[in-house]
Amino acid sequence: MLASPGAFIAFEGGEGAGKSTQEQLLAEHLIAAGHEVVRTREPGGTPAAEAMRNIVLSPQYLGLDARSEALLFAAARGEHVARVIRPALDRGAVVVCDRYLDSSVAYQGYGRDLGAEKVRDLSLWATNNLLPDLTIVLDIDPLLGLTRITNPDRLEAEPIEYHVRVRAAFLAIAGADSERYLVLDATLPKGEIAAVIAGRVDRLLAPR
Repeated sequence: MLASPGAFIAFEGGEGAGKSTQEQLLAEHLIAAGHEVVRTREPGGTPAAEAMRNIVLSPQYLGLDARSEALLFAAARGEHVARVIRPALDRGAVVVCDRYLDSSVAYQGYGRDLGAEKVRDLSLWATNNLLPDLTIVLDIDPLLGLTRITNPDRLEAEPIEYHVRVRAAFLAIAGADSERYLVLDATLPKGEIAAVIAGRVDRLLAPR
């Protein structure tokens, strides 16, 4: 992966973990500090990727083949990185993304039992090996997180056993690389979570 002047921060975690709230608070903190911030999401971020998002998340496509699902996520990610994330990083922006490669590893690699390495390699190929500088995992018991969802999409509607596997996957992924991951209890007060995230990101950006 080629170095860039910007910074790439991804938020991961199970359903109902409060990622959107924490992304907004981090973006406000970074903007106040004078950074250009690009907030985006996966799957999505471009018209083509948003169209793929509709396919993989819409209940209309219940029963979508698991491998096809993984390929669509990787295709949307490749488009997103090429059109949004890399250009932003190259001009020195801080990119804050709702989900990235680890979601595919957790949801398809572990949740669908397709194989973590296969799913990871697929996304690395699609993105030319782009990885976040920091991934923040907001951890929550799926029994609690799913109660916060009012209109579940196709993945959110999966059985609880699926979401338990996904949670375990996120924790295993983060545990294997503590320098590049920050795991936080999503049930803590949002201000407390935001302060820890801001401190970690400030340290990340300080050398830049």
